[in-house]
Amino acid sequence: MMNAPAVTAGTRTSPWDQGNMNRAFPGSPTGSVTEQIADYFTRYLIPQCDTALDIHSGGKTLDLIPYAASHRLENLQQADACAEGARLFGAPYQVQTTEMDATSMYDTAVEQQGKVFVTTELGGGGTSTPESIAITQRGIHNFLVFSGILQSEYRHPSTPPIALELPDKHCYVQSEHAGIIEFCVHLGDTIQRGDLIGKVHNIERTGVEPVPYYAERDGILLAKRHLGRIYIAIPLP
Repeated sequence: MMNAPAVTAGTRTSPWDQGNMNRAFPGSPTGSVTEQIADYFTRYLIPQCDTALDIHSGGKTLDLIPYAASHRLENLQQADACAEGARLFGAPYQVQTTEMDATSMYDTAVEQQGKVFVTTELGGGGTSTPESIAITQRGIHNFLVFSGILQSEYRHPSTPPIALELPDKHCYVQSEHAGIIEFCVHLGDTIQRGDLIGKVHNIERTGVEPVPYYAERDGILLAKRHLGRIYIAIPLP
């Protein structure tokens, strides 16, 4: 764990300084505790590595189909190496993505130093399943083989990963309304542009029709909110 206080507290941000580790890079040696940890990674740990594997599970707020992902990069050779690492991880899905807001992320700190970086989402809802643990253990084994650290055979899944792309912002549908979300499709479902994904029900007034949300492009449902309650952030004055 990179942000031990947050993990101990069971939250995304550190209770010590409210810092989100994956939004704290490159960090600062004189900043908050979270920024100092990020700085240590940036200046000392990342330079020593050739490959980096980042393991996530959607936290408490998301459900996701299990996948390994790499980013599109200007350095095509580096991008190809990252994509190969994601493929060999052996999750059910392999995703190549263009990060919408890569600023201050651990991913960017690793990639900017020319390293091979693979990130994963292996479940969600703040929990695990026997299936997600099996995918994770196999994936770590395979990534160690890929990195040359473990001299062993790859443990290939019964079916090769399904390749997906997240090329732009139209892959993301975000609610502009508060309330209760009613999903109309399942994770992994194939959807077409214009398909109804879900409805947000108003909980402050009766007789108000739910607000529908539609897919903005063809694809499959890769992730969805785990919790039924939808909140809208109110900007501070």
